Amino acid sequence: MAGTNVTNQTQDSGPGGYAAARLHLLTEGARSGPPRRAALADLTDQWLTGLFAAGAPQPRGVSLVAVGGYGRAELSPRSDLDLLLLHDGSDPKGVAALADRLWYPVWDLGLALDHSVRTPAEVRKTADGDLKVQLGLLDARHIAGDLGLTTSLRTAVLADWRNQAPKRLPQLRELCAERAERAGELRYLLEPDLKEARGGLRDATALRAVAASWLADAPREGLDEARRRLLDVRDALHLTTGRATDRLALQEHDQVAAELGLLDADALLRQVYEAARVIAYASDVTWREVGRVLRSRAVRPRLRAMLGGGKPVPERSPLAEGVVEQEGEVVLARTARPDPVLPLRAAAAAAQAGLPLSLHAVRRLAATVRPLPTPWPAEAREQLITLLGSGRPTVEVWEALEAEGLISRLLPDWERVRCRPQRNAVHLWTVDRHLIETAVRASALTRRVSRPDLLLVAALLHDIGKGWPGDHSVAGGTIARDVAARIGFDQRDVAVIATLVRRHLLLVETATRRDLDDPATVRAVADAVGSQSTLELLHALTEADALATGPAAWSSWRATLVTDLVKRVSALLSGDEPDDPGDAATTAEQERLALEAAATGGPVLALRAQPEQPAGPEQPAGPEQSREGEGPGEPEPLGVELLVAVPDQPGVLPAVAGVLAMHRLTVRTAELRAVALPDGVDGRVLLLDWRVAAEYGSLPQAARLRSDLVRALDGTLDIAARLAERDAAYPRRRGVVPPPPRVTVAPAASRLATVIEVRAQDAPGLLFRIGRALEDAGVRVRSAHVSTLGANAVDAFYVTGPEGAPLPGEEAVTVAGKLEQTLRG
Repeated sequence: MAGTNVTNQTQDSGPGGYAAARLHLLTEGARSGPPRRAALADLTDQWLTGLFAAGAPQPRGVSLVAVGGYGRAELSPRSDLDLLLLHDGSDPKGVAALADRLWYPVWDLGLALDHSVRTPAEVRKTADGDLKVQLGLLDARHIAGDLGLTTSLRTAVLADWRNQAPKRLPQLRELCAERAERAGELRYLLEPDLKEARGGLRDATALRAVAASWLADAPREGLDEARRRLLDVRDALHLTTGRATDRLALQEHDQVAAELGLLDADALLRQVYEAARVIAYASDVTWREVGRVLRSRAVRPRLRAMLGGGKPVPERSPLAEGVVEQEGEVVLARTARPDPVLPLRAAAAAAQAGLPLSLHAVRRLAATVRPLPTPWPAEAREQLITLLGSGRPTVEVWEALEAEGLISRLLPDWERVRCRPQRNAVHLWTVDRHLIETAVRASALTRRVSRPDLLLVAALLHDIGKGWPGDHSVAGGTIARDVAARIGFDQRDVAVIATLVRRHLLLVETATRRDLDDPATVRAVADAVGSQSTLELLHALTEADALATGPAAWSSWRATLVTDLVKRVSALLSGDEPDDPGDAATTAEQERLALEAAATGGPVLALRAQPEQPAGPEQPAGPEQSREGEGPGEPEPLGVELLVAVPDQPGVLPAVAGVLAMHRLTVRTAELRAVALPDGVDGRVLLLDWRVAAEYGSLPQAARLRSDLVRALDGTLDIAARLAERDAAYPRRRGVVPPPPRVTVAPAASRLATVIEVRAQDAPGLLFRIGRALEDAGVRVRSAHVSTLGANAVDAFYVTGPEGAPLPGEEAVTVAGKLEQTLRG
């Protein structure tokens, strides 16, 4: 057999033979997963046994013990060897010499080694003061030497662990919580740490430790398989990178997926997320059980005294028909009938009470309850809406139902979005978790709408189309129509839910990428929405969706733009025609700047700090992704509003954008439009109203900005050369290749101008390059609407020909094509 040959080679050839046998085992395509890990551990055992035998011919009173992952015989290709040289203290010099004969060959082969040399008393004392050491010893396994010494230590360590469990388990729980706070949730991260993140390998090891305490045990179903999957991924990660790493970086996804024989990187992440969910849910259930047992132990003597020595009976408080609370969990009543609505009734009651659903209750529901009829009865629909409208507790209850497959039974379309990754830095969650988070956010907005039930269901379904090819909004609208009818809504409500899902991006995309002063913009939204009530719902859904996406997706600025658009559309739906764009309101300060620019013939600037305001309920506005590519969650740079008035002339847009980039001001939003001057004032003035961020927190000097802008406009400042020098030094992430830029013409978006949309990777000077390319194409920029989502620039430019008319179709396509070529270059 291959394993026998490998072992013989190791014994015959010493360290060199071990290295060759190890390499053969790791490159052998027929063996992977648990068999390879066990074979690698066995191979290492045989080698270390040979080294031990050569150094200790009479091994009484000394033994070699594997602990931690090696103790569990779970050696990944680049795993550390965790070894304990255990001795009785009778021969210190001999033990020291034996340690040298063991450790140096390991180091010579370049293997990572975590080692210690201790007596049993020293081991127990160290474990008593270090929880991590004690956890590693729970997996202690004898390799060589005095078996009795190892067995005695294992017995003592396990006894200590069980005796100290009431003190140690709360410490372990706190350790797990601190690690989760530091490393995040494995089931949602694009670059997760397979070991440290919540739901990862360390949590699986913690569950083994809880089981060893005999105080509580984790739900076993699926747990071993989830752990095996994560170990398999770590093996593949070690083999593809050649490093001892647990972080699944983006640039490694494709190679790791190929190593595991998976279809693609998304299939890999989905497997990781599914495994992490199993472990995270098992952890939640187990730690609740630990808390319950410890509480009951604390109060049991007092209760027994009060009851005269009798056994205490847990109290049960009714919550709904067939549903009661018991010891801080929601369980089924003893008399509960397994009617089809019971799962939703129990879930709604748990969420309303802010309590977890008992694991036993969920499993009983999954095993005994019949499917709901189609369409659902009214009570089922009402219970679903109650569940969705319960706020934050909805998440934990939903996850409990999902862990036992009840969600996919209720909503079969859910299976396509379950654990589906979103490869977008703006999104914090997988698709399914984002949908639940949107419902949670929407629950806080239900007082703003007349039909909160439609809002909550649309929030749950708005991204359901991401499980299908093509435009997810289009696919989602069709799916939402079917789901809403199955749930039991009438035909009119079904149509509204389908519209909300189909158009859930309409308001934010229009508000940030279109000229709101253009009547065509407002009419297009009004035509798509159709009614005031639907507009009201769509407004709330837009906010809930953005808040549930992540801090980079929503801000006070976006909220203001969307609200402004909603007001204009509402007025049009009420019969008021939108104002002519030439009559756009101008503030007193803007008019002052425009008049000064017209009088002086040069640019006039004004800038002031703009404190960020909360973007919505429950969550303050987080840092938006800047035009320099800073990520969500980083410190918010100082916000600045910059107003620039300049007499109309060629090159205004690239000049202003270039000067800002030179001064390390990151552009968050940008709007450019012509300002109507009072009668009697000659000329035409362009007004640029931009929000920028000072990259290092200090405000720039307006006088210096103006000086550089004057030089840029008269051609004495070579912005392109200055930015090229900076671009050469701009750090880029190795291995990450962004998708190519895309430039398109939005047909019928405006009757006053041609709308050119740009999607590109954010970078310093990007807006300068776009502006210069448009100038070179001989078009005039009527207005610009610039925003950033994650690392992506999402810009729209309203352009006209030299005479102020929209570009002919073919010419517009040509301009867009040349701009795309410029950005690709």
